[in-house]
Amino acid sequence: MLPAAAVSPPRRELFEELKSRLQGAAYAPKVDCDNLIASAIPALDALLGGGVPCGSLVTLEGRGSAGCHGIAAALLAQVTRRGLGAVIDDGELYPPSLEAAGVRLDRLLVVPAKTPLLAARAADLLLRSRVARVIVMSATHLRAAVWARLAQLAHRTGSVLVVVAQRVLVEMQGVAAVRIGCAFERAIVRGSRGLWCTFAGFETRAELRKHRRASRGAWVRLEAALPSSVP
Repeated sequence: MLPAAAVSPPRRELFEELKSRLQGAAYAPKVDCDNLIASAIPALDALLGGGVPCGSLVTLEGRGSAGCHGIAAALLAQVTRRGLGAVIDDGELYPPSLEAAGVRLDRLLVVPAKTPLLAARAADLLLRSRVARVIVMSATHLRAAVWARLAQLAHRTGSVLVVVAQRVLVEMQGVAAVRIGCAFERAIVRGSRGLWCTFAGFETRAELRKHRRASRGAWVRLEAALPSSVP
């Protein structure tokens, strides 16, 4: 086995090279991209005026069953059709669900990050590298200045940073360009109602809580249906 002193210098050199490249990318001219990224959910895209704006921090606010992750998956499905998307995984990622939603897993970067500090660093590196048009992460407790820096990086690089939050974080309210609140409304069943009915999906309410070009408080009802092959 080689001594540690013989291994460390090359690794440090590679790290410094990667760091310099990412820092250089942050000051490069802004990449060309469409003004909006559509989710392919017609009602939601209509509510947003066509889709989420490039270069923005977007929050999806609601409890686990409210449909926030479904909207995030829809955005990833659209961007992975032509390019790369990214997920900062806090340990709850389930790839088969993303694949079922249309996400191309061979075009999805998954970065494990189980602490707030690691999540912030991962988001910073992904935004600076400009490798993914949409980056999805769970909300975590970070200082307002950190969220402000991430929002600024998203704006500079033209990427969309999607933050899924179970509750509203005060630290993000001021820097988020788009805030969408999701709430579960009702279950959808097939056949007769009662003990032996078949669950077919659910409806969720998506409310626009913040948007520069749309009316605050506007909302739509979205339907999430199970595949027809599911009994």
